[in-house]
Amino acid sequence: MNNNIFVSSEVGTLRRLIIHSPDSGLGKVVPSKAQDWLFEDIVHLETMRRDEYDFYVKILLYFLDTEKVKGKLKRIDADKSRDFYKPSNKKYFNSDKVIEFEKLLSDILKMPAVRTQLIAAVCAVEECSYQFQNEMAQMSNIDLARVLITGILPNNKMLFPPIPNLIFTRDIGIVVNDHLLLNKPAKYARTRESLLAKYVFFNHTIFKDLQGKIIEITEDENHFLLPEEEQEGRLNTLEGGDVMMIAPNHLLIGVSERTSVEAARQAIDLLFEKNAVQKVTIVKIPQKRDYMHIDTIFTQIKRNVWVLLGSLGRIQEEAEKQSIWEELGQQPSYEALTIKQFINKDGVVKVKNFANLEDLLSSITKDDLNCYEPVKFVYSGNNEFPYGAREQWTDSCNLLVVKEGIAIGYDRNDKTAEAFREAGFQTIRAADLLEKFEKNELSPETLTDTIIMLPSAELSRARGGSHCMSMPILRQF
Repeated sequence: MNNNIFVSSEVGTLRRLIIHSPDSGLGKVVPSKAQDWLFEDIVHLETMRRDEYDFYVKILLYFLDTEKVKGKLKRIDADKSRDFYKPSNKKYFNSDKVIEFEKLLSDILKMPAVRTQLIAAVCAVEECSYQFQNEMAQMSNIDLARVLITGILPNNKMLFPPIPNLIFTRDIGIVVNDHLLLNKPAKYARTRESLLAKYVFFNHTIFKDLQGKIIEITEDENHFLLPEEEQEGRLNTLEGGDVMMIAPNHLLIGVSERTSVEAARQAIDLLFEKNAVQKVTIVKIPQKRDYMHIDTIFTQIKRNVWVLLGSLGRIQEEAEKQSIWEELGQQPSYEALTIKQFINKDGVVKVKNFANLEDLLSSITKDDLNCYEPVKFVYSGNNEFPYGAREQWTDSCNLLVVKEGIAIGYDRNDKTAEAFREAGFQTIRAADLLEKFEKNELSPETLTDTIIMLPSAELSRARGGSHCMSMPILRQF
């Protein structure tokens, strides 16, 4: 097993991950471009950083790299410049466990050949002038990394569009055991972040043991012969929010607004060919902006605990009632999912169907994770109308597990927090938890069954939760 890169579950103890703090490009999102850049609204950058995302970073460091923050929080919080969070500053936390994407990018820019290739590739995608290409070639590695991400030159001139969605590092790639499945974004706004990620994964020393194990989704040759107006609607696209490494031999892939059936099929073929996993389940969800990826409708908290949107889970009794009326021709009142599981055994692939999402998640708990405790479902908005849909929109189902039973969610989802408490979890605000850590009243090692509530007024406008804002690269399971 690679000691640096290995993920075989969603709930194993998190040891290393890639994040990207909100950058100045987010502050350039304007109303006329918000939806093109996949935002529902414009955000207040300083509030998002200082009052919200910085808590996320501190929580992650406390669990993964305690010495970086233990006993230092007052000094860190008192620094108005936020130098602790900036890779370009000497005071930067510089963890090799909570890893900033910008730092990885600046590292590979130290390689002359990679630097030249990447500048040329970005300039080709963004149609930069030859003059600006030469100007970028003269920049320091740190400045160039920032420009490639934000599109903003040191003189504050915008050279090309920002890539504000890079805050959601989950979407750039997923570690599948000791392999890495790269994304192929559905929207043009994410093209550059995918390109930058590809250069990082193929060239950074952290990923050296993955060479030969990086899987890319491509277009088939027929695509290039289609008329231009048909090509866009026939792209093979796959994003990391639709991929979950749910058990050592089992991968979930969502087919959604952002991930196509053909890309999922291609991923299955490549994963089986490389023997990366033996089982892949496709979960086809309604192609709606409300849902976007499968991790917006469910995530796992413990081996036997899942948080999900009840209307898409199809509670078993309700499903049985509905089936009677479906047979009589009545339009079903729920939004249907299609779930197909592909099992590769000695080169022969068998297909299994699941009636609903809860059956699938129960099967994963019992059959894949060998956990025979009662399966618990915690529902978005406590399954109360209209809070289930309201809180799913603000990422009540999109939680990151830092160790089994300990997950980070948003503080605005009150009814979902109530549901967690009814299921036996405690909920605690991020600031209160950090204070207790500092006073040694609690510790990451002994904490159990807790949902950490992250401030989220601005973060939730970006339509992604803590699960989206993470790319785990090492979990201990």
